Amino acid sequence: MADSLPSEFDVVVVGTGLPESIVAAACARSGQRVLHVDARNYYGGNWASFSFSGLLSWIKENQQKTDPSDECEDWRKLILEDEEAIPLSRKDKTIQHVEDFCFGDQDSAEGVEEAGALPKLPVFGASGAQEVSAGLEKECPAVQSPCPETEPAEGTEGSGAGPTPEGEASPGESPLQEGHTEAAPAETASQEPKKITYSQIVREGRRFNIDLVSKLLFSRGLLIDLLIKSNVSRYAEFKNATRILAFREGKVEQVPCSRADVFNSKQLTMVEKRMLMKFLTFCLDYEEHPEEYQEHEGSTFAQFLQTRQLTPSLQHFILHSIAMVSETQGTTLEGLQATKKFLQCLGRYGNTPFLFPLYGQGEIPQCFCRLCAVFGGIYCLRHPVRCLVLDRASGRCKAIVDHFGQRISANYFIVEDSYLSEGTCTNVCYRQISRAVLITDQSVLNTDSEQQVSLMTVPPVAPGSPAVCVIELCSSTMTCMKDTYLVHLTCPSTQTAREDLEPVVQKLFNLNAEKEAENEELEKPRVLWAVYFNMRDSSGVEKDSYDGLPSNVYVCSGPDSALGNDCAVKQAESIFQDMFPTEEFCPAPPNPEDIIYDENEIEPEESALSNSAEAKPESSAEESKSGEGAAVTKE
Repeated sequence: MADSLPSEFDVVVVGTGLPESIVAAACARSGQRVLHVDARNYYGGNWASFSFSGLLSWIKENQQKTDPSDECEDWRKLILEDEEAIPLSRKDKTIQHVEDFCFGDQDSAEGVEEAGALPKLPVFGASGAQEVSAGLEKECPAVQSPCPETEPAEGTEGSGAGPTPEGEASPGESPLQEGHTEAAPAETASQEPKKITYSQIVREGRRFNIDLVSKLLFSRGLLIDLLIKSNVSRYAEFKNATRILAFREGKVEQVPCSRADVFNSKQLTMVEKRMLMKFLTFCLDYEEHPEEYQEHEGSTFAQFLQTRQLTPSLQHFILHSIAMVSETQGTTLEGLQATKKFLQCLGRYGNTPFLFPLYGQGEIPQCFCRLCAVFGGIYCLRHPVRCLVLDRASGRCKAIVDHFGQRISANYFIVEDSYLSEGTCTNVCYRQISRAVLITDQSVLNTDSEQQVSLMTVPPVAPGSPAVCVIELCSSTMTCMKDTYLVHLTCPSTQTAREDLEPVVQKLFNLNAEKEAENEELEKPRVLWAVYFNMRDSSGVEKDSYDGLPSNVYVCSGPDSALGNDCAVKQAESIFQDMFPTEEFCPAPPNPEDIIYDENEIEPEESALSNSAEAKPESSAEESKSGEGAAVTKE
């Protein structure tokens, strides 16, 4: 319970988003005493994943315009004369313009209960350390604190595979095969999609893990490197993104990425194949040939491509599906750097540069929370913090006051941007992200296999509008029920999310409640349910922009609009190195077999650490071709 919390820590972290969770794990790993709290009743903040019913609750909460009711402010009596309180916000205002739509018979879902849902338990205090999901207790008995509120679907034990040397399969079989019919190997697509009703979606709501922010992991990106280095990869499993798509002239087509894809492609002529391979080879070592691009450094990448004797289709593929830079703003150097990064990531874990975490992006912050808890971090959900306590003499923050009125002292404080008050953020200029999440009945591009994870960039539909990133997930990613697809659309905001994204949705999908009686092969996928919302993008905000923050208070931003997670990792490492410049950032934990304990010094915590950190045995060297349940491993 909250009243039993220690009154002194080395580091207090407020918010459980990805950068905060990485910092918390790094601090605990270096031996710091860490308290990690969140006012929400779930982990991840705006990086979280929800079941369908959980997302409906989140939508309802963010559509309500009312501020929290006035509460007793006795905590102000704890502020001494030589101290000053910096109040924190009591309501999350990072989400706006939330609109959800059901394109089926919503009344038919009345009275339908979610299969396997547990009865709601009364809330005792606010400590998330008491809220442990049963499935994850089995998986990680020694880690009592950081377990997700959004539990894995029935019949699984959440994340499972331990790290194995690259080129070997993860230990045993993937949890995808345990109680999940949708996790079977790739199945042949049926000629006609099954009719899915809204009541089925509600009933199978626990099969959904719907991300608030849609991202993929570059196979040679900073986050993958950190997962491997810190051994946090053992807490999660991943699936390869299986294809890159392009939307051109009103049609969706697959983009050849690897050398084998290029030469096997039936879309390209032999001349185009040679052109494409020649250009991609140049991009891999473009720095060694500055004469090829120096005179175009002031041009956009799109203009540079026009000088390279590439056909319009090749220019489109490279600009929108490989480099994925802005047609009007992306410079030549930015395009070349992005293309090189794409090519360097090919082939490490699959035929595309990207991985997706099973059960959703929300698993990643929780993985770092687990590491923090293993090394002694204390976790409390539903635990609002009322204020930071500033010492006027030194100008440093010395404590927080929580909603129980308890003062908790620390040397350093990390606060997620959404917890800062309007007064603190007066001079901050935020960007916005437009998001849409759709549940559909078939893929945007049907093939022999229906188990596809697809990435597509849709060019601007009108001058001045942004390109839209589309990620389509199948049921074997554990993010949606069988016979449905989960489609995420993301772009920088120019208007409300619906105004930004609905034109793209109309081009790709059928929004009619009933299916159109047309040629089944040419029919667009039907949208069963959709939600649009705008999310604050606080990345890139300098600390000096916040008013009155002490030097030992660090601010973590929410998600940005980029496809990868590099911004969060860079921010977390920068904060950690600023606090502890002589410490290594997230080193690998020791091998439990190498730890020698003195019999008189073995504590229960140490025993728990040994049990939870034990690596699983390695399996045979036969590599999984499907990419399902792939373990992230060293080279």
